[in-house]
Amino acid sequence: MTVLASCETYRISVPLKKPFKTALRTVVAAEAIIVHLTTSDGHSGFGEAPPTHVITGDTLEGIERAVELIFTQLTGLDIRHPERIFEKLHKTLIGNTSAKAAIDMALYDLIAQNAKLPLTLYLGGYRESVETDYTVSVNAPEEMANDAAKYEKQGFKVLKVKVGIDTPENDLERIRAIRACIGGKITLRLDANQGWNPKSAVRIINEMEQEGLDIELIEQPVHAADIEGLKFVTEHTMTPIMADESVFSPVDARRVLEMRAADLINIKLMKAGGIHQALKINALAESYGVRCMTGSMIETKLGLSAAAHFAASQPNVTRFDFDAPLMLKEDIVPGGITYSERTIHFSQQPGLGIDAERFLTTLRERRG
Repeated sequence: MTVLASCETYRISVPLKKPFKTALRTVVAAEAIIVHLTTSDGHSGFGEAPPTHVITGDTLEGIERAVELIFTQLTGLDIRHPERIFEKLHKTLIGNTSAKAAIDMALYDLIAQNAKLPLTLYLGGYRESVETDYTVSVNAPEEMANDAAKYEKQGFKVLKVKVGIDTPENDLERIRAIRACIGGKITLRLDANQGWNPKSAVRIINEMEQEGLDIELIEQPVHAADIEGLKFVTEHTMTPIMADESVFSPVDARRVLEMRAADLINIKLMKAGGIHQALKINALAESYGVRCMTGSMIETKLGLSAAAHFAASQPNVTRFDFDAPLMLKEDIVPGGITYSERTIHFSQQPGLGIDAERFLTTLRERRG
């Protein structure tokens, strides 16, 4: 019998190459709790949880404590019966989706190792690689245009542009500047991070449409709780609207889908509480004919490996926002996914493909 034997947590902080700015926050380093689970037969599984308090409400201290509490209910459970484990994982605490996601990742890492399959194959194996976009932080129009041109030269074909920090009119100037700089060959998608109100969103999106700025989609234009407002924007614009912060759980997804409040859904493991719930959200969206994107917070390659394995395994996930590790000054995770410019490739090692011995050495050294 292969049972869960122990759980360790580690704090990490990895500086970014450039501050990451959105309507909600400015980030200068990727901070996270790393979760290390071991089984009775000596296998290691890893997960990651960044404290994105303005979105999930989680802090480093809170994640650590939640992981500790949850694992007291998981100790001794057999990973060959995963549904029993996931039931306990999601019933032990209300909320705490980041802590749950980190444990969930580590569990799936172990479960796929036990099956002797890379996680993407264990989950479905739909794609062998995926292509990520790259995010342009919100700044002055000229700086954003220069950043967009730089990322285009690096080989990225899709840019996710952050807006919503001040006024929609200023956002329009930002998009005009970017289009003037890079032309029409690059796909642009916008993320307002809840920064607009419904009427302003409709007005500014209609202006972008009339000017031919060619925006692929607009992500979370209004406040997360304003589903009626999200529906208003979706119904009064031609540009596809994506729900992000409005959808944490399958219950949230069902409400958005039943109301036809959005054209697309962005699934993030930190919001959903991990892969187990993300699969449910995706299946629900697929039943309504709604495609999904999988995104992430500012995470290392560990968290992105789990998200990418999930996304690549599912045909209904058609867009990928996995650029966070490329923003970091160093890669501290041995193994996992690899990047070739915008293309992400998967290890053929079982699970997430993390080199456990090397990674643990790094974590312990950084702990001091």
